[in-house]
Amino acid sequence: MSIVDDQLISTHADQNPEEGISLSLPLDVRALRELLPHRYPFALVDRIIEYVPGQKAVGIKNVTINEPFFAGHIPAYPIMPGVMIIESMAQVCGVILTLLPGMRGQFFAFGGIDKARFRRPVVPGDQLVISVELLSFKLNRIAKMRGKGTVDGQIAVEGEMLFSRFEY
Repeated sequence: MSIVDDQLISTHADQNPEEGISLSLPLDVRALRELLPHRYPFALVDRIIEYVPGQKAVGIKNVTINEPFFAGHIPAYPIMPGVMIIESMAQVCGVILTLLPGMRGQFFAFGGIDKARFRRPVVPGDQLVISVELLSFKLNRIAKMRGKGTVDGQIAVEGEMLFSRFEY
């Protein structure tokens, strides 16, 4: 049986089955592995702790000194590269997109990044809490999402992202 399954207990008692897949939270790395195509060293999200079908999700990225990018990214002052922070946000977005009705197994890729701002560095030992929301989803193909990442309640990153669904 799949960890992420249509038959699991819903996160919302009033969820209509046609609105999407029901989940049992939190989603751990095993469940995320079933939803997202990313693998080491690019599987960046550790957990999904909140999910509102078709609307928003909250994920956790635990930042450790063992991350492969710290070996070469300013070793004397290890900070998480901005592109990896944005990729972490995009992966939380991917959870929402993958769980939209009819989108299971589909592949979404970046179409653009707007209004991205980095407010504080993310360093080893930090826990990045990533909140994302779906702003629009047009033609079952183009999604616009807004994300924010915080560390200890302080905004570390925020921005808007565009995604495009690819068909093989």
